[in-house]
Amino acid sequence: MANKNTLMVEGKDDLHVVIHICRLRGMSGICDVEDLGNDAKLLESIPIRLRFADEGDVIGVVIDADDDQRARWDAVRGRLAEAGFANLPAQLQPAGTIIDAPDTLLLRRAGVWVMPDNRGPGKLENLLLSMIPEDDELLEHVTSCVKAIANPRFRQVDAEKAVIHTWLAWQEQPGRPYGTSIASGFLNHNVPEVDSFVAWLRGLFT
Repeated sequence: MANKNTLMVEGKDDLHVVIHICRLRGMSGICDVEDLGNDAKLLESIPIRLRFADEGDVIGVVIDADDDQRARWDAVRGRLAEAGFANLPAQLQPAGTIIDAPDTLLLRRAGVWVMPDNRGPGKLENLLLSMIPEDDELLEHVTSCVKAIANPRFRQVDAEKAVIHTWLAWQEQPGRPYGTSIASGFLNHNVPEVDSFVAWLRGLFT
């Protein structure tokens, strides 16, 4: 049986963003992207998937930091330890984490990317916002509008999600999904933030 590369993600948005970035960066087929449904299910699945991986498999995990990147890494680190990984770094690795598997497991290695950049709080939407030019006047206006809402119905941790969805809703073709927006060029994948993520994917799966 051929070795299998699998990237586990939180949801459909993550899945389509990764697939489109990989295609545009010439990495189609580098891994199978699997949507686990939400962060809790993803965390729950990590030790199980690592323990029962086949020989030579490589498994990656992409998960949002949300409002506490240290707590998120601690949660992932605990699942890796539960699966048998030892000597795990105490801190997030800015370039993304890649770890050779212990001899007790069959898989070759595992990797973790904590969105958006392994450095601070945030989520997938922060990476997407980095794909919009900083001098984009519409983005500035959208951000001001979202901040001006006196009693927002969304959680503060989802403010960036509100911004990116509003920005996409005001484009020439309103409301395109994240992946389609990358494919159509509304969101520019040729930015340093995406370069770092792509470098981690290559380092993990090739």
